[in-house]
Amino acid sequence: MVLTKEYRICMPLTVEEYQIGQLYMIARHSLEKSESGQGIEVVENSECEDEEHGKGQFTEKRVHLSNRLPYWIQAVCPRVFYITEKAWNYYPFTITEYTCSFIPKFSISIQTRYENNSGTTENCLKLPEDKLASRTVDHVDIAFEEVDPKHYKQEEDPKCFKSKITGRGPLIEGWREHEKPIMCSYKLVSASFEVWGFQTRVEDFIQKCIRDILLLGHRQAFTWIDDWYNMTMEDVREYEKRKHVETNEKVLQNTTDEPEITQDQSEKTLDID
Repeated sequence: MVLTKEYRICMPLTVEEYQIGQLYMIARHSLEKSESGQGIEVVENSECEDEEHGKGQFTEKRVHLSNRLPYWIQAVCPRVFYITEKAWNYYPFTITEYTCSFIPKFSISIQTRYENNSGTTENCLKLPEDKLASRTVDHVDIAFEEVDPKHYKQEEDPKCFKSKITGRGPLIEGWREHEKPIMCSYKLVSASFEVWGFQTRVEDFIQKCIRDILLLGHRQAFTWIDDWYNMTMEDVREYEKRKHVETNEKVLQNTTDEPEITQDQSEKTLDID
C-alpha cells in the first residue's frame, strides 16, 4: 500500500501572484540550500506541451543529498548518490516525480493544483473514489506551525513579517478564515519504498521530509514577497536562469570528495526525526 497524503497549504496571495512567487522561491531556496557537492543540480529547463494541460515548463534536476540522509540510509547508498526530480509545470497544475536508479523500488509522485480559496475544495485533484478513501488530508499552517529551529529566521516568520509593498502581514491567529486575498496549494503526495523491513518507516520519513520542505518553502514564498512582487514572468525566468547557473557551480564543486561513513555511524539505530 503506497502512503498517500494530500497537503493543503494556504497563502495570503492570489494564484496569479503565486506563479511568480513560486518560481522565485524555488530558485533562491535551491541556491541557499546548496553547497559544494550537496544540493540541487539543474539538468534541463525547457518548454513542454501536453494535450490536456497545454503549454508548460519541464525541469529535470539532480538532488545530491547523500551526506544529509540518516546514517542507516547512508550505509546502503553509494558515496556519489542523487535523486532525479522531473517536473512538468502546467500552472495552475503541476506534476513532480522523484526516482533513484540505485533504489528502483523508491518513488515519489506529487500532483498539485492551486485555487483561490482557503482549502475548502474537497476533491480539487479529481481523485477516483478508491483514492479518496485512502488519502489523508493534512492542513499546513505557514504561520502557526514551527519550522525546524536550524531553519528559523525571524524575517521569514509570517507572524512577524509585514510586506512594505503590499501591506500584508503579520498573520494572526485564524488568518485563514479572514485574510484576503487567500489561495491554497493542494498537493497529493504518494510515497513508495517497496523494500521489505523498511517500507513503513521510510515512507513515513519521506512524508515528514516533504511536509517540512513545504512548510518552509511556502513561508519563504510569502515573506520574500517584496523581492518578487513587481517581477514579470520574463523577469522571474531570467532570475531563475541566473540562479540555476550559480547553483550548479556551487553543487558541482568537489563532488568526488564525499566523506566516508564509519562503521559506528552505519550501525546507529533508526532515527527519522
